[in-house]
Amino acid sequence: MQVKEIMTKAVVTVSMDDNTKAIKQIFSKTHFHHLLVVENKQLVGIISDRDLFKSLSPNIGTASETEKDAATLNKRAHQIMSRKPKSLASDADIYDAIAIFNRSDISCIPIVDHTNKPIGILSWRDILRILEKLRKH
Repeated sequence: MQVKEIMTKAVVTVSMDDNTKAIKQIFSKTHFHHLLVVENKQLVGIISDRDLFKSLSPNIGTASETEKDAATLNKRAHQIMSRKPKSLASDADIYDAIAIFNRSDISCIPIVDHTNKPIGILSWRDILRILEKLRKH
C-alpha cells in the first residue's frame, strides 16, 4: 500500500515569517496538530502544536501578562519550526513510513512531490486507522 492511499490531503502551510499569533489562530480554528512551513512552495520545516505551546508564555491572556509575555506572540515560524523534516514521496510504501516512525521521535511525515512541494501529511494515527480497517475486513 502506498502512502498516497492513506495520507491526509488537506495540509495547512505557513511561511517562515508568519508570527506565532497567526500560527496560534490557525491551530485554534482547525483540528490540525501540524503546520508545514514552506518557502517558494517548497517544504522547509514543520511546526507542531507542541512546538507552538513551548514557544509561548504561559501568562498569555491572563491578568499577569506582561509586555514580555505578549512579545512571545511575535516570534516567527522559522524560530520555532523543526528544520529539514523527514518526508516521503506519495508513491512510497506504507512500510517506509513505519520505518521512519520507528526510528524517529516524530508524529507525522510530510508527503511531497518531486519538487519538494507538500501534497499531504501522514500521521502514525493514519497508519493505525488503516490497520484496524484491514483487520475488520
